Amino acid sequence: MKQPSHTTVLGKKPAWLKRRLPSGPAYEKIKAMVRSNELHTVCREAMCPNIWECYSSHTATFLIMGSKCTRNCGFCSVSHGPVDLPDPDEPCRVARAASNMGLKYVVITSVTRDDLVDGGAVFFVRTIEEIRKRICEAKVEVLIPDFQGNTRALKTVVAARPDVLNHNIETVPRLYPTVRPQANYHQSLKLLEHAKQYDPFMPTKSGLMLGLGESRDELNETLKDLRKVGCQMLTLGQYLQPTQNHLPVVRYVRPEEFEMIKSDAFKMGFTHVASGPFVRSSYHAKEFFD
Repeated sequence: MKQPSHTTVLGKKPAWLKRRLPSGPAYEKIKAMVRSNELHTVCREAMCPNIWECYSSHTATFLIMGSKCTRNCGFCSVSHGPVDLPDPDEPCRVARAASNMGLKYVVITSVTRDDLVDGGAVFFVRTIEEIRKRICEAKVEVLIPDFQGNTRALKTVVAARPDVLNHNIETVPRLYPTVRPQANYHQSLKLLEHAKQYDPFMPTKSGLMLGLGESRDELNETLKDLRKVGCQMLTLGQYLQPTQNHLPVVRYVRPEEFEMIKSDAFKMGFTHVASGPFVRSSYHAKEFFD
């Protein structure tokens, strides 16, 4: 099949990447609630282009264990630097905020905490437990770091029985030295494989950013690798440069190519695929799960 041509001049976003700026009473209400509970969201810290839509829909992806990361990935706008010990009261505040927002599907992610022995696994567990105490019918999806390959930490999280376990592979293996220099492609695959071994009935999910310089063949091989380790759910979105200090966009992927890749992913055996310029790991996560 012939692939679409890509003639977009980089430096000027194409029409399909234009979004309205954050505003409105619903957006301001969620923003104030997050601030008043002294919480962080990946929506804000990672400069997500969907923040207006998500906050206005009374939803957010909570970022636990602080707002600073021990890693410094080339694509990510989350702050890097000295980190404080996680706040032991944070899981309760997350659960309270989720309850006040009326959430029935809660997505929890974190900064990467290589400074902690378990990578913060116990904080994921405590947050899951507190959410379920306050919202007994809530579904909880966790987007976890690689825990540096610590299988005990992964077992700890899986034992808490999240409804979906997500770990993003982010990009193709060739680009790891520039995109994820402190991570390891095969270690991330092993995490997803082990999670499925520990709980075969728990859905696993992963995602990639496109437009960083990957080829279509490389992308297909990565998707095949994800299927080999049992990954069922997939998200694919356009990489957008957060600031001039981050990796540049190599190309803008047209919406019709995202649709072609989605079709190919279904043929490989993925049960759920979200593919489009603005798709992110937790974008419309409840609808995706349903």
